[in-house]
Amino acid sequence: MTSRLFGTALVLGLLSAVGPFAIDMYLPALPGIQRGLHTDVDAAQMSLMAFFAAIAAGQVIYGPLSDMLGRKPPIYFGLCLFAVASIGCALAPDIHSLIACRFVQGLGACAGMVIPRAIVRDMHTGTEAARLMALLMLVFSVSPILAPLTGSLVIRLASWRGIFWVVAAAAVLGLALAVFVLKETRTKTQRMESSLRSALVSYRTLLRDRPFLGLVFIGAFGISSFFTYLANSSFVLIEHYGLTPTQYSLAFSVNAVSFIGAAQFTGRLGERYGLRRVVRSAVTGYAATMLALFGLVAAGMDRLDLLMALLFVGYGFLGLVIPTTAVLALDRHGPIAGTASALMGTLQFVTGALVIAVVGRFLDGSALPMVGGIAGCSVVAFLLARVTLRRDDEPTMDGVAVEQV
Repeated sequence: MTSRLFGTALVLGLLSAVGPFAIDMYLPALPGIQRGLHTDVDAAQMSLMAFFAAIAAGQVIYGPLSDMLGRKPPIYFGLCLFAVASIGCALAPDIHSLIACRFVQGLGACAGMVIPRAIVRDMHTGTEAARLMALLMLVFSVSPILAPLTGSLVIRLASWRGIFWVVAAAAVLGLALAVFVLKETRTKTQRMESSLRSALVSYRTLLRDRPFLGLVFIGAFGISSFFTYLANSSFVLIEHYGLTPTQYSLAFSVNAVSFIGAAQFTGRLGERYGLRRVVRSAVTGYAATMLALFGLVAAGMDRLDLLMALLFVGYGFLGLVIPTTAVLALDRHGPIAGTASALMGTLQFVTGALVIAVVGRFLDGSALPMVGGIAGCSVVAFLLARVTLRRDDEPTMDGVAVEQV
């Protein structure tokens, strides 16, 4: 692996991590926000859902803009908007103001989440893209591994409001990297070929592309299972199992290590077995693990050690699914990589927000609703993989781009 490739992954990973940093640092603070702003659990979770909804809505704008204007200008705008909204969150006097500022913050964050995927596609396809995507996720892992611990420390020193001052500073750092380190990968010729009309035509083409949509929704339900854990784990682990915010942060980080560690094998496994086979096998293992967890918890084995052990195994499988489905979905759409990445992100975050809302209707203070939501998502992802990644059309799309930029 060349130092140049790792340097690119470092910058893209850090830019991608700015938005998730605002999620993962925030998780240990949810119970405190509920108490501090004198609201209920549903309203506190709404501040998280508003962030997700904004990311979903904003990506459909940033993607085509990055095709038309280049990759860097939309990143500049998004990070500036994110920083300003973060300051608004830090100063929010009530839950309604916090929810509104979190929505604006999400609109800014999605630039750093959608555009790096397009940059990966600009540079590579197939297993090389999977390798770069896995490296990007390795850097990106600084958020789910360190952010909850950092959030717990900040809460101790400066209350939950301090978290938003920290993420505002992270956005300024990301902006500096984008300005001085990140290279533009969208050529002037390619930008001239993109327009609002071509973006609308591209969206129509993508929405009719069944293999693309199948891969997107395999990833969507995989990510939604993780979002279900994000939205509910702080209440389950802190309120139900009695962990402290610091202990919760450590438990959360363990699952992130499993996810990111497994993701590093996608390139090697893809070269040996093919990316499509990697997805089929991994999503099967994920569904089997999560169904086993749901069955045990439903049978009355409500134990923290059991929950953490099976989530660790399951999220390892998921670490092979998410980057690989993204690479396969974008491989055939190099000329419109920004638009394709935007639609992928939008559909995945909309799915995640809907799943969080559905699971939220069944919350009863125990782990069962959260585990049930995760298991349900894993089964849907498994069924979609069975339909989308059939063995009889294996040679048509496996690590080789059909279209080149």
